[in-house]
Amino acid sequence: MPPVSTTSSTGSAWPYPVRYDRETEAEFDVLVVGGGVAGCHAAINAARDGARVAVLDKGAVIRSGSGGAGVDHWHGAVGNPCCDITPEEFARVVDTYPYGITNEYGNGITCYIMARESYETLLDLESMGARIRDTGDEFAGSEFRDEGTKLLFAYDYTGRHTLRVFGWEFKPALHRELKRLGVTIFDRVMATSLLSEGGERGARVVGATAVNVRTGEFYVFRAKATVLATAQPLRLWVFSTELQGFAAIHDDPNCAGDGCAMAWDAGGELALMEKSGPHPGGFRYTAYGSGNSHNTWYACNVVDATGKEIPWVDRDGRLLTSHAERHRPAPGQKYFLYGGRLAYEFRGPSLAPDLPERIARGEFTLPLYADLPGMAEDERRAIFGLMLAQEGKCRIPVYDVYSQAGFDPDKDLLQAPVMAPDAYGPRPWWAGQSARQWRESAFLVDGGGVHFDWDLRTSLEGLYAAGVQLAGGADHSASACTGRYAGRKAAEYARTARAPSVARAQIDKEKTRVYAPVNRSEGMGWKELQAGLCRVMQDYCGEYRSENTLRLGLEWLDGIRRGELAGACARNPHELMRTLECGVRLTVGETMMHASLARRASSEALGFKRIDYPEMDPPEWDKLLTVRRDGPAVRTRDLPWDYWRQAPYAGSSAENYAAHSGRGDGAGRVAGSAARTGAEG
Repeated sequence: MPPVSTTSSTGSAWPYPVRYDRETEAEFDVLVVGGGVAGCHAAINAARDGARVAVLDKGAVIRSGSGGAGVDHWHGAVGNPCCDITPEEFARVVDTYPYGITNEYGNGITCYIMARESYETLLDLESMGARIRDTGDEFAGSEFRDEGTKLLFAYDYTGRHTLRVFGWEFKPALHRELKRLGVTIFDRVMATSLLSEGGERGARVVGATAVNVRTGEFYVFRAKATVLATAQPLRLWVFSTELQGFAAIHDDPNCAGDGCAMAWDAGGELALMEKSGPHPGGFRYTAYGSGNSHNTWYACNVVDATGKEIPWVDRDGRLLTSHAERHRPAPGQKYFLYGGRLAYEFRGPSLAPDLPERIARGEFTLPLYADLPGMAEDERRAIFGLMLAQEGKCRIPVYDVYSQAGFDPDKDLLQAPVMAPDAYGPRPWWAGQSARQWRESAFLVDGGGVHFDWDLRTSLEGLYAAGVQLAGGADHSASACTGRYAGRKAAEYARTARAPSVARAQIDKEKTRVYAPVNRSEGMGWKELQAGLCRVMQDYCGEYRSENTLRLGLEWLDGIRRGELAGACARNPHELMRTLECGVRLTVGETMMHASLARRASSEALGFKRIDYPEMDPPEWDKLLTVRRDGPAVRTRDLPWDYWRQAPYAGSSAENYAAHSGRGDGAGRVAGSAARTGAEG
C-alpha cells in the first residue's frame, strides 16, 4: 500500500482524506470518459436510450471542459427557422475544400452531424432550462435579431447559420439533466487506462481504470461500451505556470491528451497527430482580454493611435463603408463563415489585409484599439455585454474584472496587442510570431485525435469518441452534436453486447504504475518534468522537422520515460494527477513524432515542414495517415482524406447519416421542443 501523503505543494496539510489503499469497482452499460460538453451530451443521450451510464472527469462536471465556462456563439445551426441553408450546402465547406471548416483537414462526418443536429441540440439545451434566445427582449429591433423567434445571429446576418447564445448557462443545465436522468457522476476522477478483453492490446474495450485526484482512491470501471471525450492534447511545447498561470490559456488546463494516450496504449488508431500550428503566445494576454475585431470581437471598429479608423473589405477587396456590410456576404455569395483557412467560396469580410504595409508606410500609427464607443449601441452591447460575458473563460477574468476595474465600453477604447498572436484563424496583421519552436496541436478545435467511422466508433470494438477527441476536431456545437450521436451509438451497441470481463493482471499492473510516484519520498516534481518534456518537443518536434531530429526526439522521450518519469515523486493526489499527465504528454509526444516520421512531405495545411522533404503538399500526399501501437512496433496506414465518402461509405453524407445515425431521415428527438418554448412563431 502506498504511504499516505500529508502535505500539499505549499507544505500545508492535505485537506482531503487520502485513500490509496481503497479500490472501488462499478459496472455500467456506457462509461463516458471526460465530462465536458461532448461527454455530457453523450451521457445524457445514452441514458435517454435506456443505458446505465457513468461519466467521469478530472474536474467538477458542472463546469469542467473547455466549454464549461461558457460559449458565445453556436455554429452550424442551419436547421433554425430563419436559415435557408441546407445541411448539404453547409457541409460542402469540407467536401469542396479538403482542409476543413475551421483550419485544414476537417472531417466530413463531424461536419455533417453538426449540420444535421446543431439547432436540434440547441432546442434540447433550451428544454433543459438554458437560454438560446433573447427572451428578455434586450436586443429587440436589432438587425441581428429575428423578432418572431427572438434568435440572435452572429457573423453572417444574411446566412443566419450561427447564433449568439447564453452559453454561460449551458454546462449547469447539462449537469442538472445528468442528475435528473440518474447518470452516475464521478467528479475529480482521472481515467488512467482502458481495460481490454483478456488484457490484450487491440481487443474489445471493456472499461477503464481511474484514480480520484483528491483522495487517491482507485477505480475499476467495467462497461459494455466506452466513449472517449477528453478533448485534444495541449501544452506539449509551452508550459509556464509561474510566469502566466493558466489565465492566458483558453482551454481547460486539464486537457493533456488523456484519451489519445489511452487509445494508443490500447492499440487504437490515431490520425492527424503530425499536425500543429503556431502557439498563441507563451506570454499572451488573457484570451479575448485585448481589443480586436476577431471571433468574439467580430466585427468591432478598430482605430489607430490617432483615432483613424481601419477599413474593412469583403473577400474580393471591395471597401465596406458601413458596419452592416461587415455582416453580409459578398455579391454572388450565399453565405460566409468566420475564421480559418477557408476556400474562396466561404470567406467573409475582414480588416484590410494590406494593413501591415500601410502601417509600414506610415498611413496608420500603432498601437491599434478596439473602438466600442464608435459602434451602434446594440452592436457594442452584443460584443461586450453578451459575447464576452458568455464566451469561454471570459466572464470572470475579462467581463467581471474589467467592469469592476472601471472599464466602460460606452466611453473607453481597449488596446489591441501589438506583438501577441491571435489564437483563431489567420493571424492578425499587427500580431508578431511566437517563437518558432512554440507549437500547439492545432488551434483549439482541429488537431489530431482518434480515427473514427460513421458510427463515431474508433478502431477498437466497444470504444466510441466525440468532440475534440475526434481526429479533425470539433468546435463547441460540433462537440455537443457528436456527443449526442456517440451516446446514442454507444447505447445501441451496449444493448446487445456481451457482459464486460476484465483481466485482473491488467488492473494490478496499472495500479503499480499509477501509484509509483507516491511510493517515493524524493524525486523530480511534475513541473520540472513537464518543462523538460516541452523542451524536447521544442527542440526535436518544432516547426521544422527531419528524420534525424524526430528519431533523436524519440530517444530523448524514451530516456525520460525510463529515467526522470520512472523516478518522479508526488506528495499528494493532486501532484499524482499532474505527474500522470506528464506520462500522458510523453506518450502523445511519441505519437506525434511517429506520425511526423510517416509523413514524408511538407504540408501547409498541417502546419508541417519536413526539412528533408521540403515539397509542400504534393498531390500524392494529400491523404490521412493513421498510426497505432502494435507491441513494440508502430504501424501506419494511408487513407483518403475524404475517407468518409469512400468505400465502405460510398454515397453522400446524407445517405451515410441515414444509414448510421439510427434516425432515418434525421427527424428531431426533442419531442415537443417548439411547443415547450412557444417561441418558434
